[in-house]
Amino acid sequence: MAGHGDMVERLRPIVAGHRGRRQGLVRFRPSTWRPWLEPYDVAHVLDVGREDATSSRGDRLIGRDDLAAARQAAGDRPEGLRDLFVAVMLWGSGTSNGRAPRYTGAALGDPRLPGVLDATRDAVLAGELGRAYAEFSVRGVGRSFFTKWFAAVDGREPGHAHALILDDRVFRSLNALGWSSRDAAGTSLRPARYVAYVTAMHDWAGSLEVAADWLEWLMFDLNGRVEPPWGTQG
Repeated sequence: MAGHGDMVERLRPIVAGHRGRRQGLVRFRPSTWRPWLEPYDVAHVLDVGREDATSSRGDRLIGRDDLAAARQAAGDRPEGLRDLFVAVMLWGSGTSNGRAPRYTGAALGDPRLPGVLDATRDAVLAGELGRAYAEFSVRGVGRSFFTKWFAAVDGREPGHAHALILDDRVFRSLNALGWSSRDAAGTSLRPARYVAYVTAMHDWAGSLEVAADWLEWLMFDLNGRVEPPWGTQG
C-alpha cells in the first residue's frame, strides 16, 4: 500500500492540475421530494437554498454553505436535527439519485432516527468518528449518506480532524492511487477504516496545503480517473 509520502507525491500533480476548481451547487427538484416529506411534516425543508433561475420545473440549488446555515439553525433540537438531515439528503442526492426521496422517507419513518441523529452528532462533536460510524443504523441510509451527515454536523473549530464524506467514488480514486483503508487501519472493521481514511485525508491535505474537504470533493469528482494509473488495491 502507498505510504504517506507516496500518496502526497501521487496527489501533488492532481491537486496542482485542479487547484482552481470548486464544487458547484447541487440542483434538486422539490416536486419529486414533496410526496415523501409531507407525511412527516418536513416539506418546509424544500425551501432550503435558492431558486434555480434556469429551471422551468421549480428546481432549487443547495450548497455546503446552506448546510452550514441549516446546522446553525438546528441547534440541539430534535426537529432541527431532523430538518438538517433532510437537507443533507437533498444535497447528497440532487436530481441524479432517483431512489433517494424514497430512502429518505424510509429513514423518516424509522423510530430510531431521532436518537441516532442525536447520538451520532454528539459522537462527531466529541471527535469519536468511529463510534459515530458504528452507531448509525437507520433504514434507507448507507455509508455514502451518513458520512455526509457527519460532515454536515461537524461544526468544530479549525484544528480538529473534521468528519469527511466517504463513498464509492472517493474510494475508487484512492484505490486507483494505491491506497487501501483496510491496510491503513490494519483491520477490516469499517468504523476503524473510516477513521483511518479521515486521518489520512487530513494528513495529505496538510502536506499539500489544501482543505481536507476540498481534497475529498476532488477525489469524489475524479471518480477513479487519476493519472497515471497506479493500480487498484481494493
